Amino acid sequence: MGSASGRVGGSARVGGSARVGAAAPPPGRASVARAAVRPGTSGFGPADGPDDEGSFGGGRSVKGKDKSKAAKRRRRTNILTAAAAVIVILLGAGVVGGTYFFDDVDLPPLATEEQSNVILDSKGTVLAKLGDQNRTVVPEAKINKVVEHAVAAAEDKNFYKHHGIDMKGIVRAAWNNFTGGATQGASTITQQYARHAAELKEISINRKLREAVIARKLEGKYDKDQIMGMYLNYIYLGEGRYGIEAAAQGYFGKSVLTPAGQKNAVTPYEAAVLASIIKQPEPTDTHKGYDPNYNLTDAKDRWEYTMANMLEMGWISKEVYDKRAYPKVKPISKSSASKSTAGKPVGMVMRHVRAELAEMGISATEFDKGGLTVTTTIDPDVQKAAEEAGSRKSEDSPMNGKPATYQAAVIGIDPKTGRVLGYYAGDDPDGLDYGGYLSGNGKEITGGQSPGSTFKIYTLAAGLREDISFKTTWDGTKLRPNGTKISNAGADPGTVCKGKIKFCDLETATVKSYNFPFYWIADGIGRDKVITAARDAGIKHMYTDGNDQFPNGKLVDLTKTDKSTWEQKGYFDNEVAFGQYRVVPLEHAEGVATIVGNGVHHDAHFIKSVTKLDPETGKKTVVGGEKTEGKQVFDPDQMSNLQSVLKEIVRVDDRDLRNGQQSIAKSGTWEFKEGSGDTWFVGGMPQLAATVWVGGAKGKVELKESNGRDMFGAGTPSKVWKKFLDAVIKAKDLQNEDFPKRVETGNPDSPFANGQEPPPPPQNNNDGNNSGGDCVLGVIGPDCNQNNGGGNNNGGGENNGGDDNNGGDNNGGDDGGGDDGGGDQPGGGAPENTPETQLPTLNPTLQPEN
Repeated sequence: MGSASGRVGGSARVGGSARVGAAAPPPGRASVARAAVRPGTSGFGPADGPDDEGSFGGGRSVKGKDKSKAAKRRRRTNILTAAAAVIVILLGAGVVGGTYFFDDVDLPPLATEEQSNVILDSKGTVLAKLGDQNRTVVPEAKINKVVEHAVAAAEDKNFYKHHGIDMKGIVRAAWNNFTGGATQGASTITQQYARHAAELKEISINRKLREAVIARKLEGKYDKDQIMGMYLNYIYLGEGRYGIEAAAQGYFGKSVLTPAGQKNAVTPYEAAVLASIIKQPEPTDTHKGYDPNYNLTDAKDRWEYTMANMLEMGWISKEVYDKRAYPKVKPISKSSASKSTAGKPVGMVMRHVRAELAEMGISATEFDKGGLTVTTTIDPDVQKAAEEAGSRKSEDSPMNGKPATYQAAVIGIDPKTGRVLGYYAGDDPDGLDYGGYLSGNGKEITGGQSPGSTFKIYTLAAGLREDISFKTTWDGTKLRPNGTKISNAGADPGTVCKGKIKFCDLETATVKSYNFPFYWIADGIGRDKVITAARDAGIKHMYTDGNDQFPNGKLVDLTKTDKSTWEQKGYFDNEVAFGQYRVVPLEHAEGVATIVGNGVHHDAHFIKSVTKLDPETGKKTVVGGEKTEGKQVFDPDQMSNLQSVLKEIVRVDDRDLRNGQQSIAKSGTWEFKEGSGDTWFVGGMPQLAATVWVGGAKGKVELKESNGRDMFGAGTPSKVWKKFLDAVIKAKDLQNEDFPKRVETGNPDSPFANGQEPPPPPQNNNDGNNSGGDCVLGVIGPDCNQNNGGGNNNGGGENNGGDDNNGGDNNGGDDGGGDDGGGDQPGGGAPENTPETQLPTLNPTLQPEN
């Protein structure tokens, strides 16, 4: 046979149509239990390898033979049939050896083993293994030889000597099958792989003949090492592990690619454990298998058998054998999900990973083949902080105790790179993505939320581009072109901007979150420029209001449209300037990161790198990676100007961060029915941009605080925001960073501003004796009370019900007292947060920082 091994594929037709033993064993014949095989796999049973005595199978012991004439006739028939079968099988072996060949048996292509895709966080910890099978294909040339020898010792100790078929085993198996023994496999390692490659699953002599033919063909085309490599990458070794590499990692935390003798290399004793599992990797009703985590006793017996064969074949020394000790195996994890994203909030990241892979040109087909290692941007510390701050299930979250109909999203982005470091978008990773509203297949956007006054950061960026100064003044009494008022949360016009409603400066209007200046900025410079600024910052999609054709609004791709579309009827009006139209929170977070990052835009992304292991060379090649280059979309001086104003909002909302870390922020609210439907707090610190949304789960609800009052942006969302960032500062031990020093930009006399001339200051005509009717030194007399409600925000005070009710629809009402934290309910009321610090009476307007 050895000399004939080179001849493969002869044209003679032998046995192609012969039917030998194709029928099932006669009734009453015992059947040896086959190996436990995972659903959808083609495994091999205990009889496919030699048993502990070196024979294939072992059969059954026949006791108390039936001595009747009928029984004798049956035995004679079986013997004759067995003899015929042996002759046919031997003839088949001869055919395979080179005399004849089955024309209808082709060498199948090598099986392409399905592999898992390994998803890592930024620190290299496994987040998930995605794919039908936990397998990593490795090159045979790199596999530690002691592993290959152990497998041969356990499954086919003559593997390196035969030509694909163990003739003695075939004869023994055939005789046993037809004389009362069990149906036997008698499979060599080559035959086992041949069966897998050809998907031969039935148990019959016909199958065995075809298997033998293919095995001989394999031996004629590939050398022993190549066949061993294919086999080792194919086999199932229990606990969801396919292939020798996954098994070595799973049972011992080691790689078979580590050369023998080096640190963390698989030892002969560990290799024997892995090899011994192959015979039956999982428990069945009749046998517990050879996984030591399930059946240590039999696993040790099988291990002893493997070790003895390794010694017999000269693959280990007598010294190694004598020092043998059964190695410690890693216990079964509580569940496969314990080391994956299954059921965990971070699992939502996976759909964004799939979407980004597609953008990189890695198709779904290539992904499904497996073998990819994807390193994500997710920082475990930031991710933990996001989940603990945003999840109602977290005892420390401000969301804890809120109704099940409430939902939060918390997104942390590195403003210097665009990396998404933390992403909480719901507790169910298979549910609705409240951060990106990305469908489960990662192919479409399914929703968004109205950003309210948080959108004003883009209106301001657009205004600054048009040389508008924060010192410009605006008229809050001016009506829209259609004659309607611009709502300011129902505040008494006499109290807006400390009574300066007709000449309110833009800086105060920003901190107080009045709507009228923003409407008129959009009207003056063009609402298309506001939308352009939002797009440049990172807002890629925005919904129109609902109409008969699009009841839920139409999703508009801002990157593929322009002014000619945006200004059409049914699209966007000037109310875009203060957040009427729904956006995707993740895209809003990207835009916020641009403002935090001094006007440099980076695409928000979840993938740092993608590598693939070459099964031929064992080398990892980079097949995809991040692009962290930023684009300066806003003037840095203008951004320093904006950041300095947004710093003031953090102060008045009493949301200063841990250790005095500088931060900027903007709150926002959009109305639903008689209350709030969407509430936001966005901003961040130089090291991390943070966006928080709180709204209804699955549908809009009227949001309330625990005290029964309406929820606004400076309420629960701001608390979630602060908890998130404080936790990150603590976990990362971040050192304080400051935003750039303010550079005041813009023209205070901008032609777009419409504020009226302020009246001349009142003349003090008293003769020095103050009667209580005048303001003396700005602190005494009724004219000094600029709040008209007693105090800075309460009742009919400075904000009188909040200043974030957006548009003519009276939508929102950020914190009752506006964005200054002066109260969490209309009318100011008793503030839930610390009121705004009293400004010096002698200088009542907000002063820019130097």
